[in-house]
Formats: sequence, C-alpha cells, structure tokens
Amino acid sequence: MEIITRLFAFVLNGLGIIVNKLLDLLQPRKNPTYPGITNPLLTKSVIELSTELRRGVISSVDLVKAYIARVREVNPSLNAVIEERFDAALQDAKLADDLIAKASSQYDRVALYTRYPILGIPFTVKESCSVKGLSYTVGSVIRTNMKAPKDGDVVELLRAAGGIPLLVSANPEFCMSFETNSVLLGRCVNPYDLNRTSAGSSGGEAALNGSGASPFGVGSDISGSIRLPSMFCGVFGHKPTGGLTSVKGHFPYSSNDENFNSLLQIGPITRFARDLPLLLEIMAGGNKEKLKMEEPLELKDIKIYYAYGYSGLNHLTHPIVDFDVKMSITKAVKCFEKAGLQTKELDLKFLSNSFELALVGLLDIKGLPSVVTQQSHRQPSMRLLVIEQFNSIIGHSLFTKEAIFLELMQRLNALMATGNMQQYRDETKQIKEHMINLLGENGVLFMPTFHTSALCFNTSLVNVPGIDNLLLFNILGLPATHVTMGLNSRGLPIGFQVIAAPFKDKLCLKIAMELEGAFNGWVPPVPHQFTPAK
Repeated sequence: MEIITRLFAFVLNGLGIIVNKLLDLLQPRKNPTYPGITNPLLTKSVIELSTELRRGVISSVDLVKAYIARVREVNPSLNAVIEERFDAALQDAKLADDLIAKASSQYDRVALYTRYPILGIPFTVKESCSVKGLSYTVGSVIRTNMKAPKDGDVVELLRAAGGIPLLVSANPEFCMSFETNSVLLGRCVNPYDLNRTSAGSSGGEAALNGSGASPFGVGSDISGSIRLPSMFCGVFGHKPTGGLTSVKGHFPYSSNDENFNSLLQIGPITRFARDLPLLLEIMAGGNKEKLKMEEPLELKDIKIYYAYGYSGLNHLTHPIVDFDVKMSITKAVKCFEKAGLQTKELDLKFLSNSFELALVGLLDIKGLPSVVTQQSHRQPSMRLLVIEQFNSIIGHSLFTKEAIFLELMQRLNALMATGNMQQYRDETKQIKEHMINLLGENGVLFMPTFHTSALCFNTSLVNVPGIDNLLLFNILGLPATHVTMGLNSRGLPIGFQVIAAPFKDKLCLKIAMELEGAFNGWVPPVPHQFTPAK
C-alpha cells in the first residue's frame, strides 16, 4: 500500500463527502425540459424491432424517422450529439426495406435475418469509435473538423449485420474524464437531472439511451467508461472480456502496447438487457465462439458472490457507498435467494491494494498521445503541463482540466514509488488467477459500480478514489455489466455491476436479463405520453 497515494485519496474522500452532501442540499434539481416518448416504436427492444421488421409490421424508414425525431427532441437539452447522418441513414433504411420486401416468403425472411440480424435498425456511436466521414475530434480543439477516415471495426461489424448508424455522440477530451465536458463542445448533461453529469467517457451514448433516443449505443471502456455513464443515466452497459472485441478505429489508440486491446474494450449500451447477448455476439466478430452463447445456461446453476465495498484499511481510503446502492445489491441477492440460487457475501480483503493495482495498470499503458502535443513520442514538459493545468482551472486553456490532471498524474507516477510497481504487477496476476478460480464456470460477483448516483459537474477530482471499482476489472480483463435497478430518493438512477470470469460474459448478461424482468429495468426520465396498445 502506497502511503502518500492513500493519504491523498483519504483527503479527497473527505472533500468528496462534504462537496457531494452540500451540492445535494444546495444544487436545485433541474427536471428534463424535453417531452416524454409519444411514439410506441421507441419503447421496443432490438429483439422486438427485428421481429416486427422481418414480419413487415413496421418499416425501417418509419423506425429511423421516429428516432431522428426523438434525437431532435432531446438533444437541445442534453447536448449529446456531435454530428448526425440523418439523410444518409434514411437512404440506408430505404435500402433495408427494399431488401426485406424482396424476401417474399417467410423462409426467405428468416434466412435474411439470420444473415443480417439487425437489418434496418438504427444505432448511435460514441465519437471516439469512428464512423466514416463523421466527426473524429474526440473533444479536442486541436482536432476541430477532423473526420473519421473509415469505420472502426465494431461499427463495421454492426453495419455488416444490417445496422444503420445515426450519429456520433459526445465524449470528453481524449476520453480522459468521467464527466463528458470539453472546451470544444461544452457539457453533455444527465437526462434525469440537467444540472448533473451524464458521466464519461461514453456520456453522450448513455444520455441518448437513457432519454429513449437510441435503440442501442456503441461505447468504449478503459476505466469504467461504459459502466459509469450507464449507471448515471439509468441503462444497461457491458464491458466485454479483455480482448474480445476489436478496438481498431478507436481514438486514443496504442499500436505499441500489446496489453492495450485487453484494457480497452468496445461494448453495447442499451435500455433493454435482453438485447445484450445479440449485440455482444455481433460486436465480438470472429471471437463470438469464445462466448459459447449457444450452450444452455440454467439460472439455478449460477452461484452469486456479493460485496458492498472493501474491508480494513482499504475501506477507509474509499468513498462511502450510498445506502440506496447497497440496497440495490441486497434486493438482487434476496431475489435470487428466493429463486433457489446459492449466494455468499465476499470479504474483499484480497483486494487490499485495489487502488495501487488499478493505478499501475493504467500507468503501464504505453503509446498513448498527449492531449497537448497530440503525439505519443513527444511529451510536453512538466512546466507546460503545470501552466496548462492552472489555465484550464481558470478557463483560459484549449484543454480540459481533467485531461491535463490525468496527464500530470501519469508523469508524477500517481505519487507512487517506482520501486514498488513490479510488486503490484505480480499481485495483479495473482489476483486474476484467484478470481478466475473463485468464480469458475458459473460464478458471478455483485459489486457497486460506483459509490453514488449522478454527480454534479466539476466534482470528478474529489470522487476519483471510487474509480478503482471500475478500472480494476479492465486491468484484470474480466467482463462486467452494469445493471440498472431503478431510482433513488432524488430521482436519479442507481444499480451495480456483475462480474464473471474471462469469456463468461453470458453469465453477466443472464443476471442482467433476470433482474430486468424482476425490477423492470430502465425507468424513463419523463413518463411516456402515449396510451400503450392493449
């Protein structure tokens, strides 16, 4: 355990408690200014939509038009869209409808949807994941007007499966913050409370999904960047097993770090847990066989471990987990106990160095570009970073304070002793082996995704000690799904994450689907404004 690092975390925790409580009391809630959903098409899962498209009940053009209209309703409030391709999407939708019409028999249409499982269904993409011809600034003023030269691998797979990209959504500068806020594009806000953040770095995707403006989204996660926005915005988000999905086409990207493809993963964000298995299989591409989705999985065979937080000294240097977040875990555990599953509370004493393990894994990443120089081989001087940090705090910099702070911390080795880092690398390997043995073929672990619900803006720093709950499972390469579990007393979404052994992603997804059925999953920020068909 690093004394200086932990003292810094302890001080931040104290400040975080004070700042969060004061803002909860003093910051007025700003209710959504956009209307509730009026078109029933927007309340259907991808599974339902593909069935109705195949049967000719709905058309892709009507579906795409419905989502374009919803994006236009919510985006003036959320500031989640960077660039759209609505006209091109409508052309794609017409082609999809023509293809469906040519498959005149039921047999032909089943064959068509076997080959193109999401034919005619629109989706949205985090800007950093690259959609050909659309914005590729990734929140950087220096990259203004830059366009993606080609689709990223995962976007290409989704297009090949018949999906239609609608737009690219907001992310912080170089994805280096868990608030989606940049000098270039401003703040992307939370769909439940417009005075709070949608989190980051997949904040635009989570905000659009949470407000019902996307059937599903493509996000990326290197330290919780899918799971944290999913929690703050009340949706489901899955970080796949390390190395499962390709990250080619993502920016930032490291071409000379062999571990980068394991740490960073691209995965789905959606309102409907039942869509996750299909979406993950498509995104996995040639690796989908490793998921063994076709093998039967009985709920009764899953063993559940759960923990509300860390123990011992490690507990003292981590934020206090909200009661509502703990209760969401308790409710889920009790639900599965009633169904006859084995459950066991786990003492996380083997993760006594969780903070150090997470930080070393992040510090070890090589080949990422600096936000200042935009290059990996030319790093700015410490003097320049300090000046830019000061300028960013007073609003006189081209760069965001969070991105500069993270770059500074990396240069300062996160206040850790260099001589101890190999010890933490070795410990990481031991803990990964321990968790694989513990979880085995049918075990999952329930843990808080984050210690509290959606934060107010400019509070990232004092809440940063809670990030290792997320980052740790990128470092270990384990799959993790955020499960949304309703709203707290302030009307903000809460939930927790489900972790499994490598390539046991379907265990996480199975749990998410069961809990969606039991607790209703996504709660719209604004009540629907239509009368559902009986």
